[in-house]
Amino acid sequence: MSNETMTIREMCEAFDVTPRTLRFYEAKELLFPERVGQRRLFTKRDRARLKLILRGKRFGFSLEEIRQLLDLYYKGDGQLSQLEQTYDLAGKRLEDLERQRSEIDSAITDLRDQLKWAEKVISTMRQPRRASATN
Repeated sequence: MSNETMTIREMCEAFDVTPRTLRFYEAKELLFPERVGQRRLFTKRDRARLKLILRGKRFGFSLEEIRQLLDLYYKGDGQLSQLEQTYDLAGKRLEDLERQRSEIDSAITDLRDQLKWAEKVISTMRQPRRASATN
C-alpha cells in the first residue's frame, strides 16, 4: 500500500466496509477513486471522505445530508460554512436522538411494569387451587 493511494481491498480492511459499500458510495458520488484500468485507487481525500461518511451514518445523517456537508468543504471559506452547517445539523440530530432515547426509556419502563404484572398473574394461576369444600 502506498501512502498516496489504497486499493479497494485495503480500504475495506482499513475501514471495515465491504467492496459493495465502497462501490455504492462511488455510485452516489460521495467517493471519487482514481481508475487505473479496472482497479480503483482511493486517495487520501477519499479516505478522509469515507471517514466522514461513516461517522455521519453512525450519527443517523442521510447520505444526501452527508453529501451536502462534504460539498461545502470546497466552498473556499476555510471550511467555515461546512463547520457551521455540520454544527446545526448535528445539534438537530442530537435533539432527535435524545427524544428517541426518552421514548425508548419510557417504553422500557412500561414493558417492565407489564412483565411484573404478568409474572404475578402467572404465579397466581400456577398455585394449586384449594378446594373450598371437600366432597
